[in-house]
Amino acid sequence: MESKQQPNLIYIFADQWRRQAVGYEGEDQVITPAIDAFAEESVVFSNAVTCSPLCSPHRASLLTGRYPMSTGVYTNCKIGADVMLRPEETCISDVLLDSGYQTGYIGKWHLDLPELNVTDEPESGARDWDAYTPPGPKRHGFQYWYSYGAWDEHLAPHYWKDSPEKIQVNQWSVEHETDQALNFIKNRSSKQPFALFLSWNPPHSPFDQVPEKYKQLYKREQIVLRENVNQETFGVHTGEPVDGGLEELKEKQLNYFAAISGIDDQFSRILRLLKDEELDENTIVVLTSDHGEMMGSHGLMAKHVWYEESIGVPFCIRWPKVLPQTRTDVLLNSVDIMPTLLSLLQLDIPQSVEGNDLSSFMIEQGNGGPEAAYLCGYPGRKEAIEAFREAGLDNTAYGWRAVRTKQYTYVIHHGYAPGEKSIRLLYNLEKDKFQLQPEKIEDSLKHPIARGLEQKLRTWLKDLKDPFLLE
Repeated sequence: MESKQQPNLIYIFADQWRRQAVGYEGEDQVITPAIDAFAEESVVFSNAVTCSPLCSPHRASLLTGRYPMSTGVYTNCKIGADVMLRPEETCISDVLLDSGYQTGYIGKWHLDLPELNVTDEPESGARDWDAYTPPGPKRHGFQYWYSYGAWDEHLAPHYWKDSPEKIQVNQWSVEHETDQALNFIKNRSSKQPFALFLSWNPPHSPFDQVPEKYKQLYKREQIVLRENVNQETFGVHTGEPVDGGLEELKEKQLNYFAAISGIDDQFSRILRLLKDEELDENTIVVLTSDHGEMMGSHGLMAKHVWYEESIGVPFCIRWPKVLPQTRTDVLLNSVDIMPTLLSLLQLDIPQSVEGNDLSSFMIEQGNGGPEAAYLCGYPGRKEAIEAFREAGLDNTAYGWRAVRTKQYTYVIHHGYAPGEKSIRLLYNLEKDKFQLQPEKIEDSLKHPIARGLEQKLRTWLKDLKDPFLLE
């Protein structure tokens, strides 16, 4: 058995996997026996949220412990927006490497500038939002690299290692990336601790790209939609319609659940190897996601809104004999993950971090924690950025900002296009679990609850120098 002096870290996160869609939550009808058993051995956060429910902003906040306005990654790294994780940011991986860890990153990265923003013919063959990230400062201390930028072909994925030569694969991406993770663990040096970040793209759309064996776990006629799926036509948060009605939605939900059951299957392989290699007791394992999926709730698909289906993520962390086996209602936000993990590893937290270290609440099983989680959504589509620019406006001053407490979500929304009317909404999560009865706030200063929540939001915006307009 290896020395127990410094623990290993395995951080696994799927893309677009909502908190409700896991067996132990008892909400969606998803089958996840391995994850449910893992949760029994873990600290489970029932109030884990993402600070910005979009891929790139969450990932930047996860790695840096900083909010999107601070990292500059306020929208997805995409064509038409010069948004990327800056090489000069201090990431958890930089700290881990400097502290003697063997570091690895496998799967979706989506934190680099799309290569087509720079050249029409990338040597790597990257297309659309995709990018090959070469060795160097943009990898932020990750030594082993088996990754891609942004590409949604789950059954025929591709990757890059340390050259622009594309590695094309005909295997479900979750299974293939798990194979690579197992190899990384088996081939580690026993003289150093290791830290592996494994980023699975499913259950992200396209939902039908999932092995048949997982689809067969479900029957379409047994699929039950959530109570807040209350209409027959669906769109995304910016208003564009999505093809298909209720029957197509049931098919998408079945496939979404199938992908999560596939994740469960592959996750069990990692847990088995840790046990076989006698690494399980000295390895911190985290299982979570970057944000959720609306799947028809409130008439919406995808994410980037303030509803629980979009902002809520599963979050389980296991470290046998150190962390308790418990469920906690402590609020955990994207920016809190980096400082919390560094504290558990007894490593220094960089001064640049804006999140909270929640390690003591886990170890001591304490209540309390942060009073609020702050959430943000910025207009980031190319067309929206151009529309605000043409109107002489800063697009990052619009969109929505929200405060999420254990009981309430308070939202101020200025819209995704110039001239849209502002609204203030208050949701009581204890009385209205499905968020079907928001209270429209006309005067926040006169409202007994909204007044205090808006004051918290104003303080946060000021501290972050967020240009959001508060009239």
